[in-house]
Amino acid sequence: MKNLKLLAIAIITLTFSCKSDKKGESDYSVTKSDSEDIAAVRVSDEEMKRGSEIYFDRCAGCHGSSRLGATGTHLLPVRPEGSDKPGTLEFGTEGLKAFIENGTPGGMPEWKGIMTEQDIELMTRFLQVDPPEIPEYGMNEIANSWNLIVPVIDRPTKPEHNRNIDNYFGVIMRDAGKVAIIDGDTKEKLAVLKTGFAVHILRTSASGRYIYSVGRDGRITMIDTYTKIPTIVAEVKGGFDARSVEVSKYKGYEDKYLVFGGYSPSHIAILDAQTLEPLSVTPTSGNAADGDKEFIEEARVASIVASHTDPVWICNVKETGMVWIVDYTDPKNPNITQIPSARFLHDGGWDSTGKYFLVAANASNKIVVIDVPNKKLVKIIETGIKPHPGRGTNIKNDLGNLWVTSHLGENKLSFIKTNPGEGQWTVVKEVKATGNGGGALFVKSHPKSKHLWVDRTLNPNAELNSVVDVFDTNTLELKATLPAPEGVDGRAVHMEYNKAGNEVWVSYFMGQKSAIVIYNDKTLKVKQIIQGDWVENPTGKFNVYNTTNDIY
Repeated sequence: MKNLKLLAIAIITLTFSCKSDKKGESDYSVTKSDSEDIAAVRVSDEEMKRGSEIYFDRCAGCHGSSRLGATGTHLLPVRPEGSDKPGTLEFGTEGLKAFIENGTPGGMPEWKGIMTEQDIELMTRFLQVDPPEIPEYGMNEIANSWNLIVPVIDRPTKPEHNRNIDNYFGVIMRDAGKVAIIDGDTKEKLAVLKTGFAVHILRTSASGRYIYSVGRDGRITMIDTYTKIPTIVAEVKGGFDARSVEVSKYKGYEDKYLVFGGYSPSHIAILDAQTLEPLSVTPTSGNAADGDKEFIEEARVASIVASHTDPVWICNVKETGMVWIVDYTDPKNPNITQIPSARFLHDGGWDSTGKYFLVAANASNKIVVIDVPNKKLVKIIETGIKPHPGRGTNIKNDLGNLWVTSHLGENKLSFIKTNPGEGQWTVVKEVKATGNGGGALFVKSHPKSKHLWVDRTLNPNAELNSVVDVFDTNTLELKATLPAPEGVDGRAVHMEYNKAGNEVWVSYFMGQKSAIVIYNDKTLKVKQIIQGDWVENPTGKFNVYNTTNDIY
């Protein structure tokens, strides 16, 4: 390609400037020059704002809020000192367009057909200029954003309805910035609430009363299920970019505190779980767990889980590979134990005892095991290319108690034995799903089920990303491959059981006919399809009882 050929012999110079035009608007520009060609890449202020929104929505999770890289490579104009990865200017506009449109075998999805042509073109330029500086955002800014909509004294003291809150489902409609609350017994839509931009997860309070959402814009929204119609009672913005939030669950601390994990800025914030009033902020920058112990400024908080056996949260700091065990008995001055593990930490969940936490260090192709009561590293296990378990899932058969992870980078399910005895904390079985390649985001089972469900959401093959595979938990053999039902299209993502463990809810998004499809877990037949104008590209679904009690 012309750009790459020219740049192979180029002397690249960069100028990052802000030029005022006659209208008072600014123009970000990068100029690259060599002996044969001079080209300029320009991004206006308005385009910079739009590009930043797209980047935080689509790209920051893997490439870092400041484009420094994490699971994915850095996306800076010129390669950083010591990096073996080329800068975006070396790829040029056409090269970047090819990557964005077609994805990569390593797990980056293809965005053609998902992002508009105009947005893709903008991103090819946005990625060739320096990223915008991220302003400070700390305790004062969080406090100024706090909005207590309904004070505790004005809330009902008991449910104003006769519905079964335990079987409520919170459903994320990510791109719409909304969360729907659905009655899992009747399948009725109870409310569609405007929440943060690109909501990532939902978590429930220890009592199950409150549902908390966190968006990629850093906004936490608190939803009360006691009201006749579920209602937002408080909001706060913990940062510019985030993906994790969790509540205190230990006996005596139920519903007292909430922790927010920031991507940008990188910090944890502890808040009052009843009101969302901020109590403390702790930066997570620090030395990496491996190598030369380099200092990482952008050390983002990936996943957070709450212990049921101790008054602590487990906060996984992505770039450093440090697992933080945060004692919240003094929320304004939390005691923190840092455990070195592997980079880059992402998602994970509990084993069947609730004492051991297993988390994917997906860029290292490893699963890290932490003994939470004793606050120590147990094992680092090699699995496959880019493990992505979500919270993983626990099953039991002749091999023992097994915790399961899928993988983004290859077609592999790894089964790790968790109970004491020969083979504990080793991969005792590997199986494959349908077809080739990776792309699996989630696995799911239930203590009352004999099935293990797996999606292939980020597989580039439309015939694979639109199906879910179901395995027999006893034999670990593939039992069925379920395509999207008639009248439904898009990518299948994120399975969730109801409280009883006899239904599985699957989202279909990024299609013309998105839906929530409910399967009978015993027969694997479609039980009901939820569609309508209000069902806007549903993604994650969270059953109140299962989320509160960490059942997976």
